[in-house]
Parts: sequence; structure tokens; C-alpha cells
Amino acid sequence: MSTPIPELDGAPLFLVDDLPDTPELVVAGQEGRHAVEVLRLQPGERVHVGDGRGAVAEGEVVSAGADGLRVAVRARFEVPAPDPEFVLVQALPKGDRGPLAVDLATELGVDRIVPWQASRCVTRWRDDRVDKGVAKWRSAARAAAKQSRRPRLPEVTDPMTTREVCGLLGDADLAVVLHEQARRPLTGLTLPGSGTVVVVVGPEGGLADGEVVAFRAAGAEPVRLGPEVLRTSTAGAAALAALSVQARWS
Repeated sequence: MSTPIPELDGAPLFLVDDLPDTPELVVAGQEGRHAVEVLRLQPGERVHVGDGRGAVAEGEVVSAGADGLRVAVRARFEVPAPDPEFVLVQALPKGDRGPLAVDLATELGVDRIVPWQASRCVTRWRDDRVDKGVAKWRSAARAAAKQSRRPRLPEVTDPMTTREVCGLLGDADLAVVLHEQARRPLTGLTLPGSGTVVVVVGPEGGLADGEVVAFRAAGAEPVRLGPEVLRTSTAGAAALAALSVQARWS
């Protein structure tokens, strides 16, 4: 059975780079401004401060001002990594649909996101655009994790080639490829109790036949979500929701 993920109750979560072991914390920078100017937090209100890697401090606001949010720590805890791990291999969507796909996947529990340059992708991350594209996806993941009160940020890796994706699929405990012509439904699969579950989502133009053959040879099984054909930016989120019903939402 999967490990339950501790929930953060209604108190907001702020993410910082480091979480020092001190009785008082300062949330500064953009996070601090958001707390003070947008949320308008007041002394005495409860908040959570996390490092994005599972460490969380729970406390009360001491002051909120130009220097940010000062928090008196009342308790600390560690949120373990979920098991099984959910990995989304996402073909590069066009325009702003890439960050949208990352946002939705993060809200629905993805643990690792792998950008993939499929053969039919309209968008191309050339050498001079890779760093910018990855940074935009990581920023979207961080914002979505904060919004959904996730104490662990999903990892956004560097882009992978089809060959590299095949290696990832070969190492997975369960690997599936979303394909509109597949007969087996995703909901009919039995998830492993632990390990890694990888979901591959193709581009707007669909998967090339050679990609499907390569992924199947690597051990992935084509599956379908339902009778409708979803956009590449939403298909991953739908698949993660279906998997979470089995593994996490109980």
C-alpha cells in the first residue's frame, strides 16, 4: 500500500531555499512581499514554511512588514517522499501550454517532470532556449506547489531524447504511454505498491509510429484515458488524477 502523504491544513505555505533550525524564521523576498501585500497576514496567524524538499516548520506570524514575514516556530516535521513515485514524460507543448501542463501536473501530485522533444513537437527548444524553457517550467512547478500546499517540489529535469526516455521506461516499475488507439484503459492497471510509475504524454500531433514501437520495446504499455482526445497540456493531469485515486486519494 502506498505511503500516505501528510496534509497541511488551512494555513498557507511559503517556500524558502533553506530552513534554518532557529526559533524564529524570516520569509523575505517575493514570498515575504506576497505574504504581506497580497495575503495581508497579521500577527498571530498560523503559517507553514517549507524548503520544498519535505522539511516544514509550523508557526505563528510575529510581524509582517517591509522586511518580510517573521514567524515564531512552534513545531517542525518532515513530509516523506510519496511512494510510488509518479513521473510524467511531457512532450513539449506549444506556447504557454507547457507551463500549464506543469502547473496542472504539480497540483495533481507529480513527483518528477521530464520535458521530451518528440518528433512531432511544434515547439523546439534549441540549444540557446533550453535553459530558459526549463527555468520557466520549474517556476511554474514552484508556484503550483505553493498554491496546492505541497511541501515537496516536483523535480523538473533537463530535456530528454527519445532514446533517453526509453532508458527511463526500462527502469520503471510501471510505464505507460497515453495513446488514443490503445484498447486497455489506464484505470484497468494495477499499480505497484512502491517504486516508480512513468506516464508518457505525446505532442499535439500525436506519437510517431517509431516512438510507440520504441517505448513498447522498452517495456511501456499503451493505454487510453477514455473516448475523448485530450490536449497534451491536460492529458498528463488527467492520468495523474486517475492514478492518484488508486494510490493516494484514500
